Amino acid sequence: MTAPRILVVRLGAMGDIIHALPAVASLKNSFPGARITWVVEPRWAPLLEANPFVDRVTPLRRGTARGILESWREIRSQRYEFAVDFQGLIKSAVTAACARPTRIFGLHRSQARESAAALFYSDEVRSASEHVVERNLDLAAAAGATAALRVFPLPSGAPEGHLPHGDFVLASPLAGWRGKQWPLEYYGALAARLRELGMALVLDGPESAAGELAQVAGAERHFSGLPGLIHATRRAAAVVGVDSGPMHLAAALGRPGVAIFGPTDPARNGPYAGRMRVLRSPSAATSYKRSEEIDSSMREISPDEVFECLRAALGGAAERRS
Repeated sequence: MTAPRILVVRLGAMGDIIHALPAVASLKNSFPGARITWVVEPRWAPLLEANPFVDRVTPLRRGTARGILESWREIRSQRYEFAVDFQGLIKSAVTAACARPTRIFGLHRSQARESAAALFYSDEVRSASEHVVERNLDLAAAAGATAALRVFPLPSGAPEGHLPHGDFVLASPLAGWRGKQWPLEYYGALAARLRELGMALVLDGPESAAGELAQVAGAERHFSGLPGLIHATRRAAAVVGVDSGPMHLAAALGRPGVAIFGPTDPARNGPYAGRMRVLRSPSAATSYKRSEEIDSSMREISPDEVFECLRAALGGAAERRS
């Protein structure tokens, strides 16, 4: 059998790309000698750096018409036996179709994020799985992956910005849309509790978030891009996250900590196979509506509750090191 060329489309965002890593690894492992090309938006390409299961990374530059044409020309420069659209949007399905592969696999129109994306698929796949990682693995299996590799090959990252010399807890408060964020003022109270343990709370974000993060008293700030976030996450003693890319990064790297959930369902989007404990109020109602106001259920998770979970996680990590 000739080693196939496989096109993978998952354009963004951070957490979604991380959730697709095991499925792509499973495809590469199941087709000896296969060459896998991953199409991704340029800002997320660092997540695929040195990935042993990806042979070529093709950025989709959608900012200008010229950029789109150049990207499509690059995608079409090779022939693909099949493509897998792990995103389920019209834009990702069109990207897969422009490569003119023999077959395109995607989730069934009843499960794709945009049902019209399925118009571009030769093979619509129904998944009975709940978590996004497992759905991606089901899609890979339909495309021919014979065994699931539940691995998350992520780069080492690189130091950016200032980090404490000792142990610290890392949080990315402004990640994700506002409805699923934890109130900023709660991080100040958490920072005060962590000082009881002689540990700093470090808030990560881009330079553009400096004004908002400055509102949190008692916490240190770390401004970075993706490489810096990866490095900081690997260094952190524990992580506090919400349903966002930085939390999924921490879970994939096996970091201990707490994931705070409200309007989104942790059974579908929670930390996958990691060491993070999920906190969610019993009053939380699942809704993926991108609200501009913090969901009331997020306010019901207190800083003291998060601190106690962190203390248990930090104690467990210390026991494993001894």
